Amino acid sequence: MNGLRILLTWGWCPILITALAVVSILFDWEIWAVAPALIIILIIGLIVAVVIAKERELERSSQRLRQLAGYFIRRFTGNSSLSIFTIIDSLFNVDNPQLWEWARACDMVQRIFDTWCDSFADRVESDVRTRRFDVYLRLYLNELWEVNTHYYEFVEQFCEVVEKIEIPRETMEQYNRFAMEYNAFAQQFRDNISELKKVARTEIEPPSVKLARELSGTKSLRATQEGEEKPPQTTEHKGYIL
Repeated sequence: MNGLRILLTWGWCPILITALAVVSILFDWEIWAVAPALIIILIIGLIVAVVIAKERELERSSQRLRQLAGYFIRRFTGNSSLSIFTIIDSLFNVDNPQLWEWARACDMVQRIFDTWCDSFADRVESDVRTRRFDVYLRLYLNELWEVNTHYYEFVEQFCEVVEKIEIPRETMEQYNRFAMEYNAFAQQFRDNISELKKVARTEIEPPSVKLARELSGTKSLRATQEGEEKPPQTTEHKGYIL
């Protein structure tokens, strides 16, 4: 059945041209009488082939975008150990009430953010089935970019906070694991944007998806407890409210 569908989709033009050429030979038609019809069929076939090829590329881009969105939500939101919100929650183990205030604000934002992400994933799954890729692809690319941009703001806030305080070694190692996997996702997202620009109009540029920096130079709480001098604690950086 799939073979017949492919034959009808891609093979109708050469089949029709061949059939018309054979009929013209059998009935001894003049070539000048048949040529215009052959040219028209060929042009229509080329146009249809270009349209189908573009739709296939849009479909592939939509599927890649759906996979990226699902991967981001599964790995970096909710109760995942690699969620930046989970890493921020681990800072409650640090004896710093002002830091706890920022972490509690982030916890409240997480509930809103997770609801947004769940709604986004449901809409992508539902609309991909409609196969109206040209309608939804640009919309959901923009939304995934916005989701990731807001998410990255918490990553930046976390890095700025831990540069001024000591954190447990486990938290630093957990963040660095997050940074490695998040950067792999960010690179895939950049590649997807670059490929999509070839088949659809989008104002998003690949470099706008930023990479997370690692914390190899940050002091850990364990090292400080062994005798290092603590830097002054910060009172800045409240949670970013969506």
